[in-house]
Amino acid sequence: MPTRNVNLTDDQDAFVEKMVRAGKYQNASEAMRDAVRGLQQRWKEDELKLELLRKSIDTGIADLENGNYEDMDDASLEGWLAPPEKTTGKTAGA
Repeated sequence: MPTRNVNLTDDQDAFVEKMVRAGKYQNASEAMRDAVRGLQQRWKEDELKLELLRKSIDTGIADLENGNYEDMDDASLEGWLAPPEKTTGKTAGA
């Protein structure tokens, strides 16, 4: 397994040490490998989100080009964007 030196802040070093002492990891190397796995996972998720966003943009542009949209004035847009009203769960006449 390759070896790499990593510089940590005092707070980061204390956190790694705390995790090792608490038994979460056997040693600092194990904690750092877990941190890198978390970083890899976050990057993968970010790439998937970006891909979904690009597809949504492409769909929106295609809808605009094909006239698949509805014109709204400010009041209509505010109503469309407003959160749905909460229901009390009571029925009329109860």
